[in-house]
Amino acid sequence: MRDEVNEPLGIDAASQSPPTRYAASATRLAVGLAATAGLGAAFALWRYFPEHGGRPFAVAHIEKVEAPAWKPLEPPLAAQPSAAHGAGASAADVEAASGVKVVRNGGGTTTNALIIDVTQSLGVRLSPAPDARLVEKSRFGLLPRVGVDGARPSEIYARPVVGSLKLADAPRIAILVGGVGLDAETTNAAISQLPAAISLGLAPYGEDLERAAARARAAGHEILLQSPMEPLGASANPGPHMLVTAATEDENRASLHWQMGRFVGYVGVTNYLGGKFTAEAKAFSPVLADIASRGLFYLDDGSSPRSLAGQLAPGVNLSESGADVALDAAPSADAIEAALTRLEAAARRRGAAIGTATALPISVEHIAHWAASLEARGIALAPVSALISRGPTPSARSAP
Repeated sequence: MRDEVNEPLGIDAASQSPPTRYAASATRLAVGLAATAGLGAAFALWRYFPEHGGRPFAVAHIEKVEAPAWKPLEPPLAAQPSAAHGAGASAADVEAASGVKVVRNGGGTTTNALIIDVTQSLGVRLSPAPDARLVEKSRFGLLPRVGVDGARPSEIYARPVVGSLKLADAPRIAILVGGVGLDAETTNAAISQLPAAISLGLAPYGEDLERAAARARAAGHEILLQSPMEPLGASANPGPHMLVTAATEDENRASLHWQMGRFVGYVGVTNYLGGKFTAEAKAFSPVLADIASRGLFYLDDGSSPRSLAGQLAPGVNLSESGADVALDAAPSADAIEAALTRLEAAARRRGAAIGTATALPISVEHIAHWAASLEARGIALAPVSALISRGPTPSARSAP
């Protein structure tokens, strides 16, 4: 029943045309068919693939493929034999081929050695000083002694002997450069410019000797105590606590202990001047005996041909040797070069030789330059301690 109450508000039933009504009916029919199709598809998925419960999934096809046959890799090119790396290649060839520059102690150049000595390139570490076994307390400071286990300062504090196999049987040269520790410039030059295998002597009069001794040893130099002794000539006086012939045995022993207490880590004692004192057996012998009792060796610097060190040392069981050439007794370039030539000749003739010098700028310069090519000339540079073991021998005690 149609009346004004049941008609939709604002719509005139008479104005609705049949086509409009047919279109609405068609739309409802299309929606119904689409819903039916969707339900059918969902039922089909559930029916044929129940294990997925209608969730999305994918199917991949996997094929089995045989692994390729194994064959060895070709060696890298660097491993192939070459002239630069093959048997008989020199250190210069290896370094040139590798492109690596090797910096050596003392500024040395490449040699014909068949091995590169890594230890020498990296430096040698000396045993720490003081070693508690090797010191005793005194009113003068720490004095060296032989340890209860038999350890000796001359061995524990010594620089290890390092060299190439090629020079295992080569003549050896040791050099002691003294006067270190007296002033900063001289000390710095000797420590930094000289090869580490060269031993350094420190006199007891420097202001900062403990630091100088520690720096020298940290750079690889073994060190010796230079003991001031009475020289020839009444007016000559090297300094306080000098060992003198007019003093009593106890007085000289006290002076020696004052000198010994100035720093630690030395392997032996050498004379500083001493032309008069080393020629007097009565005064000199007790000093040598005290040095021996403390596990040290003695090196006579070769400055005085009157020295009795070589004669007295066996009687007090002291390891001793004398320098063969005083390298800068005449401190000129020509004289130093001539003295180095004589030192080299002595080493070739006898198998080993010891030279002494002071840390003058001209001496340090010429010794450093000479030592840089020493290995190439077939001679090994060794610390003084390594040559003392050869025992007392007649020394040339040469003057340049």
